[in-house]
Amino acid sequence: MGKIGLALTLMGTAALLPGCVDEPVGCPAIGHVAGVSLAVAATYAPDVASLRLKACQDGVCTEKDIMLNPGATSVDQGCAPDGVCSATSSPDGTLQGFLELPSLSESPLEATVTGTSPDGIALPVRTVTFTPKGDYPYGEQCGLVISAGLMLDGEGLRQR
Repeated sequence: MGKIGLALTLMGTAALLPGCVDEPVGCPAIGHVAGVSLAVAATYAPDVASLRLKACQDGVCTEKDIMLNPGATSVDQGCAPDGVCSATSSPDGTLQGFLELPSLSESPLEATVTGTSPDGIALPVRTVTFTPKGDYPYGEQCGLVISAGLMLDGEGLRQR
């Protein structure tokens, strides 16, 4: 092989090398607020007028009245022949709330819920200790996302 053939071979090889290198993967520009989400089951929601949530983790406690909003579920409306799909939101009878925390880790968290009924009667105090869950929903390159979710119903308070 002559000098020109060797030069062309080396240039072709050099042109292919960038295809063998991992390209950086972009991460979504989505913020994540540290906190505990609280869902009140549809069967228990009529018994709840107000709730207060206290969450303690790593020696730091945060306590606040929770704003309760009506919950909803997604209802699939199918896909059109052109491939466009849609869904709508439908009330599901639950109540949803959130307590923002200064930070959240994968260490045990103790949560206590107190509240009142629509008649002003105190609801039973419910306490649970659980471990928040960590996951990499956008890949490990985008960082760990930790979530803490609770469900309150007539039976008590539990992690969801």
